[in-house]
Amino acid sequence: MDETEIPTLFLCPISLQLMRDPVTVCTGITYDRENIERWLFSCNKNKTCPVTKQSLSHNDLTPNHTLQRVIQAWCTDNIGAQTILSPKSIIDQTEIFKPLFESKKFPEKQLKCLRMLEFIAFESESNKNCLNSAGAIDFLASTMMLNKSQGVSNSSAIMSEVALEVLFHLNPSESQLKNLMNKEGVQFVESLFEVLKLGKFRSRAHAAVLLKSAFEVAGPTQLSNVTSELFVEIVRVLRDQISQEASKAALKLLVRLCSWGRNRSKAVEGGAVLVLIELLLDVSERRTCELMLIALDRLCGCAEGRAELVNHGAGVAVVSKKILRVSQVGSDRGVKILTSISRHSATPRVLHEMLLFGAVSKLCLVLQVEGSFKAKERARETLKLHSTVWRHSTCIPIPLLASYP
Repeated sequence: MDETEIPTLFLCPISLQLMRDPVTVCTGITYDRENIERWLFSCNKNKTCPVTKQSLSHNDLTPNHTLQRVIQAWCTDNIGAQTILSPKSIIDQTEIFKPLFESKKFPEKQLKCLRMLEFIAFESESNKNCLNSAGAIDFLASTMMLNKSQGVSNSSAIMSEVALEVLFHLNPSESQLKNLMNKEGVQFVESLFEVLKLGKFRSRAHAAVLLKSAFEVAGPTQLSNVTSELFVEIVRVLRDQISQEASKAALKLLVRLCSWGRNRSKAVEGGAVLVLIELLLDVSERRTCELMLIALDRLCGCAEGRAELVNHGAGVAVVSKKILRVSQVGSDRGVKILTSISRHSATPRVLHEMLLFGAVSKLCLVLQVEGSFKAKERARETLKLHSTVWRHSTCIPIPLLASYP
C-alpha cells in the first residue's frame, strides 16, 4: 500500500512511517517510540521536541494506548493485518541488576548474563539508557579486564568480545570514559588492545572506536606511555580496511597519539608511514584523505618519518598529487609535509624527485591560486630555499615559472 494513503495522524512526525508504538512526550506531541528514543538518547543527547522545538523538562514517554488501538483497527481494516508489531516492553532496572549480580556471584553464568545484557541493549534506546544508569558500563569494562588477566582461552575471548559488543553499543559518555581511564586506564586499554590484536573483524572495529574515544579523554602520562605494539595494531586496522568507521577511528587515534613523547617514532616503526602512502594512492573520500595527510604531517615531524616517506617510491608523488585536489585542509598539510622534507631531508636525490614528481610545480601553483596565507608562505619559503636547483629546470611548466619567488 502506498504510504501517502496512510492517515497523517498515524505517521511518526520524525520519520513519516507508520507508528507501531505511539508514545507522547511532555509537549503533547506523539511519536513512534523507536524514533523518539533514537532522537533523545543518541550521542547528541537532544533535549528538545523535534516538532515544537520546545525544551523537554523530562524524557518520560507516555504510551498513547488510544492511538495504538485506532492504528491497530485501521491496519486490520485496510491492509488485512490481524495485528501489528507489539509495543516493546520497557525494561525495569531490577531486571538489569539480576544478571549483573549473578555474573559476579556465579562466574560460570557470566556468558549467559552477558548475552542477556546484549539482548536488553539491542531492544531499544531507552533500554541502553537504563543499562547506563544501572552501572553496566563499569561492569562490562571490568568483565573485559578480568578475562584479559585470566589469559588467552576460547571462553574468555568470547566473553570479552560480547562485553565489548554491548559496551560499544551503549556508547559510553566522555565522563564515563574519563572515570574508567582515571581508575583503571592501563588495564582498560590493555583489554581493548587484546581484542584489537586477537579479535574478529567486527570486534576489532569496535575496539578501535573505543580506544579512540578513551584516548580523547586520557591524561598526558597515558598518552605518552603508549606501547609500540599498540601502534602495530592501529596500523593493521588501517591495512585491513575493516570498515570506514574503524579506519577513521584508527586515523584519529594515530593523529592524537603522535603529538606526545616518542609516539611518532613508535608509529613509524609500526609501519604507519608506508600504509598511509599506500592508502593515499586510492582514497577518494575527503575527510579520510585529510586525516591521512594530517597523520603523515605529524609523522614527518621526526627524522624516521621523513626518511620513510622519501624512501618510498610514491611518497613525494602522492603527497604532491593531493595538494589542491582534496580541500584547503588537505592542501595545507601537503604543503607542510613538502616543506618539512625540503628543509630537513634535502638530498640531491630528494630534490630531483620533487622536481620530477611535480612537487615543485604544485608549490608554484599554490602561490597562484586562492588559499591559506600559511600554505603560501611555506610554499614560498621552500621554493626560495632551493631556487638554485629548481628555478631553471625544464620540469617546471613555463606558465608557473612566473610565480617562482
